[in-house]
Amino acid sequence: MSDGDVVVALDVGGTGMKCGLIRPDGAVVHAERHPTDAGRGADAVVGTILAVAEGLAGKARAEGLTPTALGIVVPGVVDEVRGVAVWSANVGFRDVPLREVAARRLGLPTALGHDVRAGGLAEARIGAGRDAGHVLFVAIGTGIAAAHVVAGSAATGAHGAAGELGHILVRPDGPACGCGRLGCLEAIASASAVARRYAELSGSTNPAGTGSGGAPRDPADAAPDGRSADGPGAGPTMVTAAEVAGRAAAGEELATRVWREAVEALADGLATAQALFDVETIVLGGGLAQAGAGLFDPLRTALRERLTFHREPRLVPAALGDEAGCLGAALLALDQLEKR
Repeated sequence: MSDGDVVVALDVGGTGMKCGLIRPDGAVVHAERHPTDAGRGADAVVGTILAVAEGLAGKARAEGLTPTALGIVVPGVVDEVRGVAVWSANVGFRDVPLREVAARRLGLPTALGHDVRAGGLAEARIGAGRDAGHVLFVAIGTGIAAAHVVAGSAATGAHGAAGELGHILVRPDGPACGCGRLGCLEAIASASAVARRYAELSGSTNPAGTGSGGAPRDPADAAPDGRSADGPGAGPTMVTAAEVAGRAAAGEELATRVWREAVEALADGLATAQALFDVETIVLGGGLAQAGAGLFDPLRTALRERLTFHREPRLVPAALGDEAGCLGAALLALDQLEKR
């Protein structure tokens, strides 16, 4: 590939899209963000994806660059072999042949992948796990999902659903999970679960982690001053997972209890993952990982206590931030080019 070659990359989420033009060496030439507006329905979201991708390709050509491939990653269940977005509650996709549709529209070789697996791929190749051959990337935000990357390749599973670490059963008598079962890791240790648990125990009537309609809200959506990001008049101040972590660090008894519950559940989930995958490095990303030492120090201790003959993995924070998914989309597209 020449110096002027770039990949068009899109990381599509339920709320927004992170998009860019990325060189083969991982350098981001141009980045932009767009609302997904998933409430308009799957067809409208597909239309936005295609329009944004086409605009990025046009921008590349206008600046003398050559778009060589397109990479798109989405949440949910993704059949990467067929290039089909099988199901996504966040975006409304159900059996959408997105790779074929996008390739036809842009005339570029196109790869379709899963957002967390793509993020894991990027962290394993060029991020915090780049020196390890076996990496588990765990994204902890509104939910919890993982990617197992071996020798630079992320496992997809037989049905495109590998990596649902958030749905490991850790507390049989625990709270209800969005999947319909009780006691999943995601229902206890995700950022939204931490905020919700604190709200329940403190008697708040408008817990962080939910919007006005009760749908999950990423605690990272809170405004910098800690108020709801929904704007003035949105109701009482919401305590986010980050604020729970801060209050726990300051010694508040209730926050300490909630934080300890989450850390212990997360340690149980990671111990199970280590027994299954035997990785060298576990990379934690997502909003909850931003708690820094307040999460990593007690989590390392709790994980170590749960391991017997298993080797203790290196536990590190993600290095690529919220660009990981977009960078991973570019890597998937480049991989597809190499296979041609």
